[in-house]
Amino acid sequence: MQKVIGIGETVYDIVFKNGVPTKGVPGGSVFNAMVTLGRLKVPAHFISEVGDDAVGNTIISFMQENGLDTKSVDKFTDGQTALSLAYLNENSDAQYTFYTNYPQNRLSVVWPRIDPDDVFLIGSFYALNPELRPKILEFLNYAQERETIIYYDPNFRKNHADKAIQMMPSLLENFEYASIVRGSKEDFYYLFNETDAEKIYRDKVSFYCPVFIYTAAEEGVDLFTPQGHRHYPSMSITPLSTIGAGDNFNAGVIYGILKEGIKKSEINNLPLERWDKIISYALEFSKEVCLSYDNYISSEFARTLL
Repeated sequence: MQKVIGIGETVYDIVFKNGVPTKGVPGGSVFNAMVTLGRLKVPAHFISEVGDDAVGNTIISFMQENGLDTKSVDKFTDGQTALSLAYLNENSDAQYTFYTNYPQNRLSVVWPRIDPDDVFLIGSFYALNPELRPKILEFLNYAQERETIIYYDPNFRKNHADKAIQMMPSLLENFEYASIVRGSKEDFYYLFNETDAEKIYRDKVSFYCPVFIYTAAEEGVDLFTPQGHRHYPSMSITPLSTIGAGDNFNAGVIYGILKEGIKKSEINNLPLERWDKIISYALEFSKEVCLSYDNYISSEFARTLL
């Protein structure tokens, strides 16, 4: 079976509702998607870093309990595991404050094996961070050489908006490596001051990557490929929390690709009808997460798909 390899930050999320701590869970953009895939029994290898402390040990145990291979997680001693305070507003959307203390030498890991048609998931500021960029590029080149499906989610948020111009060369470089780019309306507003999906695809993405998925919460999802354009309406729900919604959308797309047995060579020419099934998983996973305070689909929901 195709494997999924993810690389990204690992944090401990403390969620606040009405100013009161509601729940504490391990999190991180790529991390959330990888836990969902692990719960679905997908061979999942995660590249990340945590401190050699109580929180880090808790997160490592959580990863292993949920089926993630942690051999490529750097457990550093000079610093602490990152914390995130997530404050939910009246729409259950989150504003984040991060507390980090990383060592100078980061991601001292052995890369996992990667094979043709595996999926490599990258995203968020982690994939743009100048401190990590050389190692991100090292693995992107390895994944490209191995004919891997590279899935990129910029996940570019307001707290990094002032760095958009500085980060643009790395962002466009990631677009060029990617087999699929998936981003939200919020991402592209902060990156390009633009929210028109078709214009973003035409002017910003298609030159680098021909497959683009644009998500806009209640406005639905737009898929652009060389085969055409498809719009998918969003599911009507009252969310408890939108934390992890986009991350689990990514997990759903990847799960659909694996279930359909799609190879890298097929991505650009995949008929839109086959994308319908893939996007249906993504919408369902995102909905499931929004109906809980967790960052990933529940084990009970995962079992309905096995």
